[in-house]
Amino acid sequence: MNKPVFRLGVVVNPFAGIGGALALKGSDGADVREKALAMGAEKKANEKMAKALSIVEALSEQFTIVTAAGEMGEDVCASLGLPFEVVYKSASQQTEGEDTERAVQAFLNCNLDVILFAGGDGTARNVCKVVGEKVPVLGVPAGCKIHSGVYCVTPSAAGQVISQMIKGEIVSVMEGEVRDIDENAFRTGKVIAKHYGEMRVPAELTYVQAVKMGGKEDEALVLDDIAATISELMDDNPDTYFVMGSGSTVGAVMEFLGLENTLLGVDVVLDKTLVASDVTASELLSLTQGKPTQVVLTVIGGQGHILGRGNQQLSPDFIRAIGKQNMRVVATKQKLQSLGNKPLRLDSGDAELDASLQGAFTIITGYKDKVLYNAE
Repeated sequence: MNKPVFRLGVVVNPFAGIGGALALKGSDGADVREKALAMGAEKKANEKMAKALSIVEALSEQFTIVTAAGEMGEDVCASLGLPFEVVYKSASQQTEGEDTERAVQAFLNCNLDVILFAGGDGTARNVCKVVGEKVPVLGVPAGCKIHSGVYCVTPSAAGQVISQMIKGEIVSVMEGEVRDIDENAFRTGKVIAKHYGEMRVPAELTYVQAVKMGGKEDEALVLDDIAATISELMDDNPDTYFVMGSGSTVGAVMEFLGLENTLLGVDVVLDKTLVASDVTASELLSLTQGKPTQVVLTVIGGQGHILGRGNQQLSPDFIRAIGKQNMRVVATKQKLQSLGNKPLRLDSGDAELDASLQGAFTIITGYKDKVLYNAE
């Protein structure tokens, strides 16, 4: 009995990444693409897909490709002499995100083993909108923004993963997060990342990147991601008082919101409006009594305190009233790593309360990225 032929879907966003070299901070939108082309930008996405597919050239008798016409996949497959079938053709020369969606919609009727796509986070959003978790997907990084966890670290690495699949080698499947940032906000210096879903990603873990978390050099971006998460919480809870504890990380959230901040004090925000600054413990209790309230805290670097250092205005009576479930702790992973595995510290001034708060806290470390960390 003959071995079934491996069926690979290939789609390229030919305009992915054209705004990057010209500092246009992305390629989303026909006006941006037109501007980039007018400035002499070169389309590189097919070149990157070629690097991925060249890895599997020698296996061409073991697979067939389903693709879209022209620059959306046909051209690169033909240039490498790979077997392919075109199942979608765009009505216009300048393709849009909707064309990616229509192409992968056509792919869903073709009994594919995996879809390989070249683009950036916008392309990942288009693919996710249609495919979801129906078919495994793998991204060839070609865009200005690569925050999503569905991309390999390089085009050649993507080819290596597909090669393993074609040869029938064991390949793990993991959930890859699709994220994208608001390009207009990014052009003004703000990083507002949003979560758009998950897709199934074939993974040889050496090759598939984690969602960007930022290292030391990216700390400002990580702080913006943390702030964007708190901003969304406020959007979802407009009637909730957000008590902003002291510290530079909380200060970064306030700066993101465009609000004045008391670095070594406690402020109160309602519906993204500053309603009280540098409050005392009694003022805080009076203002929030009987009202939905959350508190945003950070970790004191090197020490690990989340209560009792610079935020004594958060009295035991206040913490008891809101409960542990309404304590939002924010910190970069770099700050947590600096603790050297030491626990978070609780020093509210009430030993019984501190004991009741011990155990795992959920720490917001990025945009919809959280870790569990123990407190004692």
